[in-house]
Amino acid sequence: MQSIFISGAAQGIGAAIARLFIQHGYKVGLYDINHAQVENLAVQLGENAKTGLLDVTDPAQWQTALQDFSAWAGQLNILVNNAGILYSGPFEHTDLAAHHRTIDINIKGVINGCYAALPYLKQADFARVINLSSASAIYGQADLATYSTSKFAVRGLTESLDIEWQKYGIRVLDVMPLFVQTAMVKDMNAQSIKKMGVNLQPEDVAQQILKLAQIKDHPWIPTHTLVGIKAKFLFNVSKLSPQFVNRLSNLFIAHKPQ
Repeated sequence: MQSIFISGAAQGIGAAIARLFIQHGYKVGLYDINHAQVENLAVQLGENAKTGLLDVTDPAQWQTALQDFSAWAGQLNILVNNAGILYSGPFEHTDLAAHHRTIDINIKGVINGCYAALPYLKQADFARVINLSSASAIYGQADLATYSTSKFAVRGLTESLDIEWQKYGIRVLDVMPLFVQTAMVKDMNAQSIKKMGVNLQPEDVAQQILKLAQIKDHPWIPTHTLVGIKAKFLFNVSKLSPQFVNRLSNLFIAHKPQ
């Protein structure tokens, strides 16, 4: 039985991933800073779910969580770096501490997870890392500046490690959804969400992650998987359009009607 370890599994996309993988016969690790909430979820999921406390900004907690989970599951096959936060609104109106917290969780948390998981992934008969990036990593988004920056970093780390870890037989992939109906986007202060809308559910992202977890390794498996028609459209347009056109289109998205 293969196993999957999910950070930020208490709610939203993380919880949807956990439910789906339990249904497909995986041993599932639900780890979150909100331990009580993942405990409640695990009760619903049954004996193939294991929980633990994890603050992704703390490397020592990663070491403890992965050692604990791998001993229980037998091996670590799939790591999903899902934990993340979002602050919206004008850059200068957001507290500097909030900008730093975004970097600590969304970037350093993913780096911590990849670094701590590698020894376990190298021992597995099948191993894969799937990171949560975002369509905000296609072009920097106004009023989501630091969040967008963090997802560009996840995209870059994914590309780098997907090449580096090929020698170990480990693919490192990411998913890039547009806005997903979770608590993260509630009351978001950005014109982009008002113009683009929220058309994805957590289950839509979970389904893509399941496909990436199950597909056998081939050179043509894309490193980035866009989730949803709008994200795919924006990604393809950004590749084909001149830079000034990309800037103008994002100015339009960010513009607040008078």
